[in-house]
This record gives sequence, structure tokens and C-alpha cells, in this order.
Amino acid sequence: MRSSFAVERSGVLIRTPNARRQAARRRLAIVCAMLGLALASGLAGSLIHPAQTAPNQTSTGPFSYFPGG
Repeated sequence: MRSSFAVERSGVLIRTPNARRQAARRRLAIVCAMLGLALASGLAGSLIHPAQTAPNQTSTGPFSYFPGG
């Protein structure tokens, strides 16, 4: 079984992170990566398609295809 201590260059023993902390760190990295990707794609989308205000925006409902409505 592997020791939970790691030897640095200076010879001082330090504790390595356990499996639970490593899993939590991986989860945090994945969540941060997903949020970063969502933010980047939202920013790119807003730069490509800026918000345009239409003065007379027609509504699309179930009867919008019939004239005179």
C-alpha cells in the first residue's frame, strides 16, 4: 500500500491529498470549465448577434398565420 506521505527535494515529508479531496478538486474543475464555456459561448453569441429592437414586432401565436387577425 502506498504511503500518504510524499518526499520533496528537501527531504521533508508532506501529506498528499487523499482521494476524496482529489475527487472534489476534479468536480470543481469540471464545474468551472462548464461555467467558463457557457460564459464564453454566451459572449460570442452576443457579439455575433447583437440585440436588435424591432419597433413593430409581430407576435407568433396559433392564429398569426391567418390574415386579418
